[in-house]
Amino acid sequence: MNNLKGTTLLYICMASLLSACGQSKNLETEAEIAKDPSIWPNITSEVAASKDVESRVAKLLADMTIEQKVAQMIQPEIRDITVEDMRKYGFGSYLNGGGAFPNGDKHASVADWVALAESMYQASIDASLDGSSIPTMWGTDAVHGHNNVIGATLFPHNIGLGAANDPKLIERIAQATAKEVLVTGIDWIFAPTVATVRDDRWGRTYEGYSEDPEIVGDYAYAIVKGLQGDGLSNSVFKEQHVISTVKHFVGDGGTLKGDDQGNNVVSEETLFKIHAQGYVGGLKAGSQSVMASFNSWHGDKIHGNKYLLTTVLKDRMGFDGFVVGDWNGHGQIQGCSNDNCPQAINAGLDMFMAPTQSWKPLFYNTVSQVKDGTIPLSRVNDAVSRILRVKLRAGLFNKPSPAQRLYAGESKIMGNQQHRALAREAVRKSMVMLKNKAGILPLSAKQNILISGDGADNIGKQSGGWTITWQGTNNANTDFPGGTSIYEGIKQQVLKAGGEITLSVDGSFEKSNKPDVAIVVFGEEPYAEGQGDRPHLAYQYGTNKDLQLIKSLKAQGIPVVSLFISGRPMWVNAELNASDAFVALWLPGSEGGGVADVLLRDINDSVRYDFSGRLSFSWPNSPTQHVNRFDGQKPLFEYGYGLNYEKIDTLQDNLSELFDVSASVNEVEFLYDGQPKKPWALYLTESNKKKPVKSNSEQLNGVEYRTIDRFVQEDSIQLSFSNSDIAGIQLLSKHGFPEDLSAYVNSNAYLTFDISLKSGSLSHTSVGVNCQEETQCSSQIKIPDETLSRLTTNWQQIALPLSCFESLDAKLSQTMSPFKISLVGNAEVGLSKIALRAAVPNALIIACD
Repeated sequence: MNNLKGTTLLYICMASLLSACGQSKNLETEAEIAKDPSIWPNITSEVAASKDVESRVAKLLADMTIEQKVAQMIQPEIRDITVEDMRKYGFGSYLNGGGAFPNGDKHASVADWVALAESMYQASIDASLDGSSIPTMWGTDAVHGHNNVIGATLFPHNIGLGAANDPKLIERIAQATAKEVLVTGIDWIFAPTVATVRDDRWGRTYEGYSEDPEIVGDYAYAIVKGLQGDGLSNSVFKEQHVISTVKHFVGDGGTLKGDDQGNNVVSEETLFKIHAQGYVGGLKAGSQSVMASFNSWHGDKIHGNKYLLTTVLKDRMGFDGFVVGDWNGHGQIQGCSNDNCPQAINAGLDMFMAPTQSWKPLFYNTVSQVKDGTIPLSRVNDAVSRILRVKLRAGLFNKPSPAQRLYAGESKIMGNQQHRALAREAVRKSMVMLKNKAGILPLSAKQNILISGDGADNIGKQSGGWTITWQGTNNANTDFPGGTSIYEGIKQQVLKAGGEITLSVDGSFEKSNKPDVAIVVFGEEPYAEGQGDRPHLAYQYGTNKDLQLIKSLKAQGIPVVSLFISGRPMWVNAELNASDAFVALWLPGSEGGGVADVLLRDINDSVRYDFSGRLSFSWPNSPTQHVNRFDGQKPLFEYGYGLNYEKIDTLQDNLSELFDVSASVNEVEFLYDGQPKKPWALYLTESNKKKPVKSNSEQLNGVEYRTIDRFVQEDSIQLSFSNSDIAGIQLLSKHGFPEDLSAYVNSNAYLTFDISLKSGSLSHTSVGVNCQEETQCSSQIKIPDETLSRLTTNWQQIALPLSCFESLDAKLSQTMSPFKISLVGNAEVGLSKIALRAAVPNALIIACD
């Protein structure tokens, strides 16, 4: 791996050692941060400024109305606008979110994508309604290939590419991705992600190349050059290139506990030296857009942080492109909503990403705020100048319309053999061998091989999130025409060599045909963003089906090679102990044949390709260890570790398998205590209706909600309702991501709440825990009538074992709603202190039915 240089290396050593002493030393408040712009470098972009471009920008700007300017600053999503909307408003850009397709069709053809690009473009330059002929541009998340499109080449996710440590490979991948994106008529890619990931519990860990900032910086430079072209050789923005985005500025990989969209509390110097090196590389290569991050820095949301977006990024670092928001990220700024946020523009955001129907009120509110001076016209002029500058540099005013451009509609380019061969090379270089007992690998392809595990013949699983759909779920192998599963890749080489292969997911086989070796392919299911956040790094605990499969094969005298699919390093000590060989595949993408290239000898029993991948993330020594290079901790496998066929494996088979799950949970985890705790939002419910609680009093049909005082001001809830109502409250995931609460089940915790009956009586009450709606995994427990009859004006704690909910198929690992109470009667009821608790000495415990 590359070594960090000079002061950067020394600084990381010092900063990491300090962090190992406890995070409390870094918990500065916003007021205590001594901001110092001199920490940040002046960067000279390799995409040079042009007097001609600036002159054209000024001329265009001078002729624009406020409405036309604001329209350039609004980016709606294809599911929420029509071609007529584009004609009327003339949006500066639009996007397709993960899982959004032309005509809502997952299997939309290349022609369908081009048709939408063409129609939106023609509407944007049609001045008949809005008076503007400025071309729009289409942005998409092509983060490991053109991953939203059926038939595209899917490269390994960034975590695997980081293990390859090959910037030239990254540049070639970016070039191939750009071509496949251009096939669909799209101009702009929301990549690369340049987060330096410091806590692998984060659900976006696999979007990071490394925990090492230098690799991130090198890769950012390479991928921006690959996407946009080389600014030093006059090839920038030629026909085969697109606009790139370095994201997410800044610190998204360093939030506390790896909480997606959470709070980063490092010092400014650490923010730069650890978390901003991707911007140094990306801006030097000339990336024309930067995406603001969802996360906060010391409690201040980046979308509204003028110091970072303007003083640092634009003024100090010299960035002259535009800053685009993330998915309604402006709505998370204090005092803002999705449809009203002057604070973001004034802070330095140039373009709102405004999916859903919120774009329309946001447009009109922003126009009004410019006209009344809430948003200075000078700030709008700056933002629009930046957007126009990028469009002119990228040639959007001079290029033919999308359907007429080079590569547009060329289906043969999408997933072509050259690109798939490149992806296969990337798979070979990204795999990391962690164990090879007695040199079992490489395998002879002439053997009788059993391949098992639920990842063996599953291209969707091996590709992970951001694969056709946002979460990478609900995909079948037929959704990957031209792709190859891990099993299929191994099968092709085994049959060619005259060997025998059997696919058996559960590991069963005919007794008369005992295999010589078993390959077990298993690992994480696909996820994206917050849905991948975890409370710890244990892969499986309790009932471990994959470990049982490995052990059952071993018990029959069959050597086992384990292939682990994951978006992060994980604690897999038991699986390592049970396996003869263990390989971290990460998320290899659509070209599973690359796995066989390294795993199997050729027809002459010679090594075809050796392992060259090395860990770009430290591998944890325990489920609760959060370890990074130079932080003074001892991981199981150090950063840079990786065996090849010449290295002797010294790993023992007696790694500790003990995991006290209670160590990863808090004694008391409040869900509501005066206010809903992150990441939960509170809703008032009545029958099948619900209403978000936004003030200290709300009403929904016949149910009245208000806050009341118990211990301190407004720390509890009062509900008043009549016999005709099924009243209640519900906590729901604020950002639509499920939370993994399974650790609380395994530690025998309880769901608790305090209740008092202020007046009247209750005839029925139930408490529910729900997971994702589409999985039909909700559960509901009735509070016994005897318990209800004992309620008085005094507060009483009720406790329900979480294991009861799990026994009713609640699936606590995918919790969308950790608490919903439904009450029937004619009463005034007080509710307080909703929590998960390890011990409930004074509670009324409700037994499972």
